Amino acid sequence: MNVQQIKVALGERSYDIQLGAGILGSVGTLCRELGLAGTAAVVSNTTVAPLYYETVRAAMEEAGYQVCLVSLPDGEAYKNSATLNLIYDALVDASLDRGSFILALGGGVIGDMAGFAAASYLRGIPFVQLPTTLLSQVDSSVGGKTGINHPRGKNLIGAFYQPKAVLIDVMTLDTLPEREFRAGLGEIVKYGAVLDGDFFRFLESNVDALLARDKDALIEAVARSCSIKAKVVAVDEREGGVRAVLNYGHTLGHAVETLTEYTTYLHGEAVAIGMVQAAKISQRFGYCSQADRDRIEALIAALGLPAELPAFPPDKYVEALSHDKKVRDKGLLFICNRGIGAYKMERVTDLKALLEICA
Repeated sequence: MNVQQIKVALGERSYDIQLGAGILGSVGTLCRELGLAGTAAVVSNTTVAPLYYETVRAAMEEAGYQVCLVSLPDGEAYKNSATLNLIYDALVDASLDRGSFILALGGGVIGDMAGFAAASYLRGIPFVQLPTTLLSQVDSSVGGKTGINHPRGKNLIGAFYQPKAVLIDVMTLDTLPEREFRAGLGEIVKYGAVLDGDFFRFLESNVDALLARDKDALIEAVARSCSIKAKVVAVDEREGGVRAVLNYGHTLGHAVETLTEYTTYLHGEAVAIGMVQAAKISQRFGYCSQADRDRIEALIAALGLPAELPAFPPDKYVEALSHDKKVRDKGLLFICNRGIGAYKMERVTDLKALLEICA
């Protein structure tokens, strides 16, 4: 079993990302190696649990653990306090104590909510990320961001709480619906666009292999994405500076999700829209050329992702943007691409003028 290992270096909170094909069944051994004890609560959803819970349960029981399943409704629309309370209720009903732990089996919504439950239940119990979607494998499972949405903004309630490990099995991507798979590829694009020009060229050259879910291409793309994010998180765990670069495409993307009430676009699709608009804004600010912008737009199009900003009144976008976590007293911190593979953080106070560039 060929397993790649990527370290997220955070001192005493450091952990490893294990990546490979067909490795989900090693989760019990991993938990033993981590020294985890007690009952394991597997937090999943009604889509993922029927596919992969039995593999996890068998592996955990073989390693000597007691396991209980917490199955939640599926979708971003359920990433809220009501669903979070379902997790707490299940943990209490199963008598989990501080010696127990959580396994987050699913996509980004499950990882974020299970992580926040772990951070807050009994003031903190350990958890392990088992991401099953491409989006969660390359982004949300790594870095310790946990939380839920609020009706007035995405991820407004949460905590930084690092997992004990991340176990990524790219074989789980075989059951991912095509639309969700492509949305995950959209999240990968940001790493190349603002942090690694060579990786961006890899993505341009391997569109067909990635869309065909070629395992070698996927492992390469996921490994490079995780490595880039791990380095950023190691420097800026709590997004006080450079980590904000990972929000490239997310500023307007989150506004799109908020305005459409998380029902129209998948997260990666909204981010793709945000990246196309960010490239347009970056060109207007003089940070990239038309050719750079064209390459970003072309890659997004080749991956079959949306690019157009939905038609809401500018005032609605301004309101949504004003609730963004990146807003400070001096305005909104907007991430621009400087060419391909580099970035510039721009503080924007006139949000309407920003939106006029996208019109």
